[in-house]
Amino acid sequence: METRQMWHMDAEQQQQPQTQVVAPPAANRMLYPQQSQGVMPQPNPAPADEQGTGMPVLAGLPFWMLAVAIFAGAVVALFTIPTWVPVLGRSLLGAEPTVYWYLSRASAFVAFGLLWVSMVSGLFITNKMARVWPGVFTAFDLHQYTSLLGLGFAVFHVVVLLGNLYLPYSVAQLLIPIVDAPYRPLWVALGQIGLYLSVLVTFTFYVRKQIGNRTWHLIHLLSYGVFAMSLLHGLLSGTDSSNLWVVAMYWASGVSLLGFTIHRMTMRKAVPVRQ
Repeated sequence: METRQMWHMDAEQQQQPQTQVVAPPAANRMLYPQQSQGVMPQPNPAPADEQGTGMPVLAGLPFWMLAVAIFAGAVVALFTIPTWVPVLGRSLLGAEPTVYWYLSRASAFVAFGLLWVSMVSGLFITNKMARVWPGVFTAFDLHQYTSLLGLGFAVFHVVVLLGNLYLPYSVAQLLIPIVDAPYRPLWVALGQIGLYLSVLVTFTFYVRKQIGNRTWHLIHLLSYGVFAMSLLHGLLSGTDSSNLWVVAMYWASGVSLLGFTIHRMTMRKAVPVRQ
């Protein structure tokens, strides 16, 4: 569909070609109301510094501060990298490389933290606070993307163990629970099952229209099982569970998630039913 605007023109304007405005499809008129009226939105001007020189500003910082930060980082790297390179070399190429074990432990903490953020953001989607900040759609995107990132770090946590020589794992031992596991088979199996359930829950983001909202929500309830299995897996098979800050992190995440869930259930019951 094309719309043309007609108006009276003088002799000078008649020499100029008339512009045609193509109306957007009906599905896009709600997203771009200005285009449906023949008005194209103007791009935002590039940010400039306080002196008005037109130089771009990164995160609100003037250019000279960024230059100082880059110079300081280069100086620190100049003095620290030579002392770290031999250690990194032994960790990667030594008789018993340890970098794979450290990467597995670090990625496990990141995956667990992202799992917690994903579940909390999912509980806040229908909360009144989410309408003010960060917004319902932003909260949903945060819920989805942290799920994907958490799943990626969890897979990396498993795969990187193939390079660990201190406690070697085969592909079958990593993929199949309780198959000749060399270390705490029950609690490691909980983490493996939780990973598979996490794949199922994350996959439903892309088939929500096909399976329906009710089935989507029912499958999403498995996230609580994933969190519980991951928590037990970290507490009872993690080598860092003897550290006080690790135990505090597990307890804080579990208690806070329980509190947010109870609050969500209470607010849902408090909503009056329309007659």
